[in-house]
Amino acid sequence: MAPWTDDQQRLREGLQPLLDKISEGHLERDARAVFPREQWDLLRATGILGLPFEERWGGLGQDLVTTMYVLEGLGQGCRDAGLNFSVTSHIVSTGVPLQRFGSPQLKERHLPRLCSGDLIGAHAISEPDSGSDALAMRTRAVRDNDSYVLTGSKAFVSNGPVADLITVYARTSDRPGPLSITAFLLDRDTPGLTVGKPIPKMGLRTSPLSELFLDDCRIPATRVLGRPGGGFLVLDHVMRWEILCSFAVNAGEMRDRVERCARYARSRTQFGRPIGSYQAVSHKIVDMEIGVESARHWLYGAARKLAAGENAAKDVAIAKLVTSEANLASALAAVQIFGGNGYMAEYGIEKELRNSVGGTIYSGTSEIQRNRLASLLGL
Repeated sequence: MAPWTDDQQRLREGLQPLLDKISEGHLERDARAVFPREQWDLLRATGILGLPFEERWGGLGQDLVTTMYVLEGLGQGCRDAGLNFSVTSHIVSTGVPLQRFGSPQLKERHLPRLCSGDLIGAHAISEPDSGSDALAMRTRAVRDNDSYVLTGSKAFVSNGPVADLITVYARTSDRPGPLSITAFLLDRDTPGLTVGKPIPKMGLRTSPLSELFLDDCRIPATRVLGRPGGGFLVLDHVMRWEILCSFAVNAGEMRDRVERCARYARSRTQFGRPIGSYQAVSHKIVDMEIGVESARHWLYGAARKLAAGENAAKDVAIAKLVTSEANLASALAAVQIFGGNGYMAEYGIEKELRNSVGGTIYSGTSEIQRNRLASLLGL
């Protein structure tokens, strides 16, 4: 992997002084399942929320690879994985499609406040009857003169309970295929839009999730991102960014976990020897190391291909699959290495196992990724 530049390293190192403070109380916040607003505000001050956005909007003007590298540092230093997930969801759900597909008026109105974190972003894609099958969505948007009227519901909206700005994908045509979907940018206070209560979940508890309901929700046609019928192009762009950014964070979390497990294995003594001297333990840590390096190889390789304008569909799918499954295996191994302590909430290891399960589901399940790869191989 190419060495990182001084500027890239400075951006990542700039986070470090705050990460210990941001991590304080992460176990208690997870137990309460509340969004860490104070820690969000601390991260806002670092500029991380504006990483990939143009400087004229208040961003840092960084490319995809640099954004991932800094987010990997966030994952390595911040023990609140829910907060980490909310950060990446915010960046990719609204800011990324707005910068790429939004009108000048929408950018000017919203991008500065998204970059600063004054507004929190979310996107609404999945529905109760269509999760990974986005083209089967039922939410409708009907054109009415200079407006669209949206009706339907969305499920699993990350950041939903705290979001100020939401990208909503809706069907604007009955014809089959991707040209039937359009992306819209909605303010939280839009009449007819209701955000449900936070939904309790297994992991990533400090990243709130909810349903979203649209009841004859009327918005100006100027709120379309891209063009009518072009929503699948928006979604495809967003999902690539979502996978690469959120799983770069996971790679950082995996790196920190390997290091904690190695320290524990060197200091924990059983039967007169450090447990790391036993092959059963040392091999687990070796496999964790292989997992994180494999994840980084595929993540950054896919990102560089994408940035070069090459077809990275296969690489992104492999990166998502490898990273999510390596993260789950790593967290399970950490519980085993820490033994009884790993099973106790006090050490935070069991929380990491709960968090890691989600990665095999969101952004396209492991099964979906394997189906996609099989299709790309002509099967």
